[in-house]
Amino acid sequence: MLRKLASVQRVLSLEPIPNADAIELARINGWQCIVKKEEFEVGDLGVFFEIDSIPPDIPEFAFLWISRNAIPGEPIVRPAKFRLRTMKMRGALSQGLLMPLSLFALSEVGEGDDLTEALGVEKYEPPVSVFMGQNIARGPFPAWLPKTDEMRVQSVPEVLDELRGLPYLCTLKCDGTSATYTRSPFDGEFHVCSRNLSLLDGDTVYWRLGRELDLARIIEESGISVQGEVCGPGIQKNRLGLQRAQLLVFNAYSVAEARYLDDQQMRDFCARYGLTPVDVVERGDAFAHTQESLLSLAEGFYPNTRNEREGVVIRPQSETQSLILGGRLSFKAISNRYLLKEGE
Repeated sequence: MLRKLASVQRVLSLEPIPNADAIELARINGWQCIVKKEEFEVGDLGVFFEIDSIPPDIPEFAFLWISRNAIPGEPIVRPAKFRLRTMKMRGALSQGLLMPLSLFALSEVGEGDDLTEALGVEKYEPPVSVFMGQNIARGPFPAWLPKTDEMRVQSVPEVLDELRGLPYLCTLKCDGTSATYTRSPFDGEFHVCSRNLSLLDGDTVYWRLGRELDLARIIEESGISVQGEVCGPGIQKNRLGLQRAQLLVFNAYSVAEARYLDDQQMRDFCARYGLTPVDVVERGDAFAHTQESLLSLAEGFYPNTRNEREGVVIRPQSETQSLILGGRLSFKAISNRYLLKEGE
């Protein structure tokens, strides 16, 4: 399931914000954001832009990046690093942007429709650190295994009911960069990949770790592809406080069987080959969390640091397919404390 950076959403409720005369809090499916008073009524449809989305550089969005230092008569240009962030106004948490449908030339749209492509909305990608080396593309991400990406629970709250009652676990979401190591089922070639690309061999953190961990041999011997988070100095502020780069494994995938290994199978695989899996934050026999309790669980510090952790990834203990996600049942809860700290 692709993330809808811009979509049509219905206002489910409007709540006052203490000591705020001009704004109020709108709640939509899973999210809440601040809107102008009298801009919406309960039941109205609007266009919702998720956090980490980059709106197009058009006049309708200019109010987001107008600066007090703007030069009169000069065109207003979107800042290069602009993206929608989590923020607080008058003590109220606001995530994303809700705008009236009437501001856009749209026809025949319905609740839930994805407008990301139609409105030219892009996803923010963190800049690559110079410490990671120069990544040169070998080609696109391999088609024989899935990319690494989970939906936020606020975007698909219905998944809570799919998981309810099942044995589950919540693992630590490590703040680094995604890496995939695999072999082609066609010619046996070893591939080292970033989130979106297969990379040429070179002096990059992806390839260095691949060689250090002997992943080419491990994958050839086991037939299991490895996906994990690369964390360490120079990568995403190194919030885990590591002294050197590490690969923290969160997925093990059998290409031959076209399936992910169950969590315990993945951990047994890591133990057998000397790899490090991500930490388990919580494990239980029957999932009963709400969205609110998951967002609370997401908050905390990385071990042995005072750095806010990014959040948790939630899955059943045994691999399960999701009708809502159109794939494996796996999603994430991102800490609001982390998001607010990141935006400082």
